[in-house]
Amino acid sequence: MAEVLVYVDHVDGAVRKPTLELLTLARRIGDPVAVFLGAGADSAAAVLGEHGATRVLAVDAPEFADYLVVPKVEALQAACEAVSPAAVLVPSSAEGKEIAARLAVRIQSGLITDAVDLEAGPEGPVATQAVFAASYTTTSRVSSGTPVITVKPNSAPVEAAAAAGAVETLTVSFTDAARGTKVTSRTPRESTGRPELTEAAIVVSGGRGVNGAENFAVIEKLADSLGAAVGASRAAVDAGWYPHSSQVGQTGKSVSPQLYIASGISGAIQHRA
Repeated sequence: MAEVLVYVDHVDGAVRKPTLELLTLARRIGDPVAVFLGAGADSAAAVLGEHGATRVLAVDAPEFADYLVVPKVEALQAACEAVSPAAVLVPSSAEGKEIAARLAVRIQSGLITDAVDLEAGPEGPVATQAVFAASYTTTSRVSSGTPVITVKPNSAPVEAAAAAGAVETLTVSFTDAARGTKVTSRTPRESTGRPELTEAAIVVSGGRGVNGAENFAVIEKLADSLGAAVGASRAAVDAGWYPHSSQVGQTGKSVSPQLYIASGISGAIQHRA
């Protein structure tokens, strides 16, 4: 079977759930080859191999931490040149979609974003998307070049499928463009112990009708009882009732849970969809 590149989203070597979902989808259309950028490939290889990665192309370089997304794009481009994949799968995070778009331009290929399902087709992978505020379901495929597809979290189950997961070194030569925007500082986000908002299977959001920051304790209590993430509407975060990092909607984060509970929210289309 043809090989399918899967971009590994990780935190200090700990593989995040959306990547494991991508490996499940990748097995439907070919043999998954994970692309691991940064430190920790050896420890992550076992997890990736347990979920179907036949190989792990790894490269660690200071550029990944010191600069923005372009070094990651150039590494994925190098992986495409080394493997000639049937498709490239990337998690549908804000950063993931920027990486995917830049990669598609560089390798002169079509791009599909926010897919919710993926199947093999006679002319290449066929992606399913929920569009126009989930009013329609569409199926589409890339007709030119290597398909680059981003997939929403919680779109596929995490399924174990033992494979070799052998680590191989990927050689990348970074251009001057990769060093164009430098990261000058980082501030760690305080952990709440709840699931990451963009990956959570259950989200409980509060809005203007919660009527004050002190009442978000009710939202948090419900979320904790369900093992859910906490979200907030724009009105709530603009009022200072909850952090902007938890904002859900058109001007906030895109979420794709299996259950969404909107409390005291007006019913704007992005929350109902």
